[in-house]
Amino acid sequence: MSGFDGVENQMDGPDLTPSLSQDPRDQPLSLLSSSPCFPITLKFVDVCYRINGKNNDSGKIKRLLGFENQPSDEASTEERAILKGVTGMISPGEFMAVLGPSGSGKSTLLNAIAGRLHGSGLTGKILINDGKTTKHTLKRTGFVAQDDLLYPHLTVRETLVFCALLRLPKTLTRDDKMKAADSVISELGLVKCENTIVGNTFIRGISGGERKRVSIAHELLINPSLLVLDEPTSGLDATAALRLVQTLAGLAHGKGKTVVTSIHQPSSRVFQMFDTVLLLSEGKCLYFGQGRDAMSYFDSVGFSPAFPMNPADFLLDLANGVSQIDGVTEREKPNVRQTLSMAYDTLLAPRVKTCIETSHSPQENARFVKTRENTDGILSGLTTWFSQLCILLHRLLKERRHESFDGLRVFQVVAASVLCGLMWWHSDYRDVHDRLGLLFFISIFWGVLPSFNAVFTFPQERAIFSRERASGMYTLSSYFMAHVLGSLSMELVLPTAFLTLTYWMVGLRPGLVPFLLTLTILLLYVLASQGLGLALGAAIMDAKKASTIVTVTMLAFVLTGGYYVNKVPSGMVWMKYISTTFYCYRLLIATQYGNGEEILRMYGCEPKGVGAAATTTAGCKFVEEEVIGDIGLWTSVSALFLMFVGYRVLAYLALRRIKL
Repeated sequence: MSGFDGVENQMDGPDLTPSLSQDPRDQPLSLLSSSPCFPITLKFVDVCYRINGKNNDSGKIKRLLGFENQPSDEASTEERAILKGVTGMISPGEFMAVLGPSGSGKSTLLNAIAGRLHGSGLTGKILINDGKTTKHTLKRTGFVAQDDLLYPHLTVRETLVFCALLRLPKTLTRDDKMKAADSVISELGLVKCENTIVGNTFIRGISGGERKRVSIAHELLINPSLLVLDEPTSGLDATAALRLVQTLAGLAHGKGKTVVTSIHQPSSRVFQMFDTVLLLSEGKCLYFGQGRDAMSYFDSVGFSPAFPMNPADFLLDLANGVSQIDGVTEREKPNVRQTLSMAYDTLLAPRVKTCIETSHSPQENARFVKTRENTDGILSGLTTWFSQLCILLHRLLKERRHESFDGLRVFQVVAASVLCGLMWWHSDYRDVHDRLGLLFFISIFWGVLPSFNAVFTFPQERAIFSRERASGMYTLSSYFMAHVLGSLSMELVLPTAFLTLTYWMVGLRPGLVPFLLTLTILLLYVLASQGLGLALGAAIMDAKKASTIVTVTMLAFVLTGGYYVNKVPSGMVWMKYISTTFYCYRLLIATQYGNGEEILRMYGCEPKGVGAAATTTAGCKFVEEEVIGDIGLWTSVSALFLMFVGYRVLAYLALRRIKL
């Protein structure tokens, strides 16, 4: 039968004798890679994956597979099988497509064979060149997720240059890495858009097909031997999808790579380009073999289309339990999948397993192991920690400059500054109540704004961060330190502009020294508030929830800041001492009015030690105890500094808990 012959022929694979006999050390250094490219034969035997519905809702599954979190309709208390004994094989130079309807297990299978799915629920064998997957083989694997996880404000060339600087070995010079990025740009036809920003749903940039090519180029920079792609044509029109698949087929046939992709609904032209097809339905395999033999196989087991149609559409209809055979009723349709599954288990599965078991390549595996020692030093010699920090900081400044100095944000700060200056225009120095209102307004504005903006930082970058960390591009500490330094350089410009404009408009305490002290206090307060937002964002990792929590937290800090409520109830007084607003407000008062003697005199009270009787009145006690307070200057400075450091330490520890 042609379908079975197709399986046997497909297992032989292309002739790789020349590439295996050639010593990788004799190969010239490619612009696409700094290390030899090994041929990889991928085998997966009886791969099963189960989840416990009680502990894993649909949102957790999608987060595990790299998708956005979606709420679960109902959590099952029983185990659910996602994959049910899937078996297959693909050799170097071949292009395999995994077909199936939504929920059939395509993404789960690709995550498993790419080494990104772990846990006790995963069983079966996943072999690379007849050996288990290792860190070394994973470095030879490129994985392209379904969603394009790219920074929107970077250009195509900047995106790939930063990737090359981070992922390629330190043995290469910076010029070599730049050439590697240029080579990949040329290889994937991105030259015409290399200076255009990537963009996203809200920012206009390159097209969807070009964005997908950039995602593929991200992985091609390391010259992977195994390239795994999850739904690369999703969201593309037929022409763009065809061009992309042609590129992937060229990588397999022309470069000798092992390419595996899932695809939802390919056109007939796209389907003809697949060497091997794996059809899944509800986690079970219905067909595995050469694409050109799929129709003849299903015809041999009694299923053929009633009229000429796209083979991919016919296969997907069968996977959905829909048959075009005349006489099949609605009640009989659910049995289509069961019939095809039984036919596969009886006819195809034994031959597939036999071919896999008899297709050992001892020479290939020996060559792979032998050359591993020659290249292990190159592969492990990625950029140093300091180099990672510099590259990540440079990338952060390029990406975040648009957000930090966005026109609306600048307008917001300038408008608040001008409005504040006009409301308190040259206010009387002796009008303490108005001045205290001004100082507290500054404390509120620059407490809420930085914390609310910072809370989105890590949740918005989580997907990109997880992908890059999983591929070993950099360490967590270098990534976090780049964010800390980047915030110091960018987030302090607007507060400085605000105070510079407002300070002289309202006529605060004249002199350069009082202005610089006020500015120092404000910047320290901004950094402490920003640290609170970073910590909450990293701990919760949900932008909506984190923004709600930070809003409630800042509300509590404002209420206990010392202006609205001076006599805080004893059961809530502890909130005052963890409030960043409280310490900032006290420091601003001390900067403008010294140790409080001037405030006492303005209220008609004598300072302590001058007129003891004068301080016994209720009004003077109120000013002395509540307005001036008993918190020292250095105590407040130390508290803000500890919060500046402590919140960032908490944010770092929270990021360490993220599972890649």
